[in-house]
Formats: sequence, C-alpha cells, structure tokens
Amino acid sequence: MRKIIISLFALVIIYSCTPLDAPNTVRDRRDDKVYKTVTIGNQVWMAENLAYLPSIVGSGTGSEDDGHEADPYYYVYGYDGTNVAAAKATDNYTTYGVLYNWPAALTACPEGWHLPTDEEWTQLETYLANNGHNYDGSIGGDNVRAKIAKSMASETGWSPSETVGVPGNTDYPAYRNKSGFSALPGGARGDIGTFYAGSAYGYWWSSTEYDPDCALDRSLYFYVSPVYRSGSDKERGYSVRCVRD
Repeated sequence: MRKIIISLFALVIIYSCTPLDAPNTVRDRRDDKVYKTVTIGNQVWMAENLAYLPSIVGSGTGSEDDGHEADPYYYVYGYDGTNVAAAKATDNYTTYGVLYNWPAALTACPEGWHLPTDEEWTQLETYLANNGHNYDGSIGGDNVRAKIAKSMASETGWSPSETVGVPGNTDYPAYRNKSGFSALPGGARGDIGTFYAGSAYGYWWSSTEYDPDCALDRSLYFYVSPVYRSGSDKERGYSVRCVRD
C-alpha cells in the first residue's frame, strides 16, 4: 500500500507542474505566445517581431485623425477590420506580428522586457560591426551600421535585389542572418493611413523621442547594405523587437 501511495503522489506532482519553456525562448504570459530569443553580445533580444494584440484598427484610423496623439493603436499589415481573432488568422500576423504606433509600442513588451532605447540599438549595431558581421568580412568602420543589414535580416522573405551585400541578395551566404536577429520586412502603416513596403522594408521603434512629434527608429531595406537610423512620426505603425531588462 505504501508503494502505491508514493507512486500516486509522484504522478500528481508530475501532471500538476507547468512544462518548462524551451531554451532560448520567452513566453508572453498575457497571451501565452512563445518567442525565440537570441543573445548578441551582452544583450538578449527577441528573434521575432512582437505579436501582442490587445485590440485592432484598420490602417485609416490613427492619431492624426482624432487629435489624440497619446492614444495607442495596433495594426496588422493588410488587415482593415476591428476583429482581433480575424486579424490573428491572417498570414501577415503569423509572419510579421503587429505594427504599433509609438504610444502603443512603449508599453507593448511583456514583463521583464522593454522597447529598446536608441542607445541599446546602437550597442547592438556596434557589437555586430566589431565582431565579424559586416557582410564583406571587414571589422568596424566609421559607420557601424554600414554593412550589417545582411547579418541582421532573415534569409528569406525579402524582395530580390542584385546589389552587393544587401538583404535581398543571396550573395555572401555565410553572412545571411549571421547574427540570428532574423529581421523581417514587415512593412509599415504610414502617417497618411495606408500600409506600404511589405516584403521590401522593415521598421522598428526605439523608445527614444526625437522631438514632440517623432521618435527614433531603425529600418532595413531589401536593396541597401546599411541599417538606417532616423526619426519618424509617432502615429506610424512599425514593428517592435523587445530586449530583456
């Protein structure tokens, strides 16, 4: 009898435990979605675009329409409805995740993670350039962003290009997504209320404000080798990559 009781108790323990998440992943407890992660230098990044979607609007809805700049808005490329379940059923949601205006992006990352600052993006870029991720094998350079787009971009999904060393070219195969960052060309929701550049460009917010109307971002293009740093209107819909606290 004693052995039977011990065995039953062990079974209760086994079946009542929550399975451990796979290595190099993080689970968003808000919707139970699991993301791949990648360690680059001293940082841990999500290796997928964030897909947290508490609500959804079409591309024509934005802060420029209603005068409430601080309102968060969430978009899925190519979807113009308001049904979250329907938006999540689209291929673009599955592949590219969610596009966030800047107010939404600021609070979109799960607990223990955050929207990267401009300085954290620069830390990532500097590490890549100084540690063998320039597509031509060079190290560093006056502009650390100049040759690392290929190493950051996913191997597939980009519009084709014959320009040397760019995400859309299959040249330099050893450097294609060498970093494991797996940047995707998820396009954007523009400040005039339309989606654009899917499969061609990818844009990601930083948490750093440029001025009252704009925030700093990063972008990759299928036909150029640099990563671009610029400021964009906060009402635009861009992708989000979270970095661990």
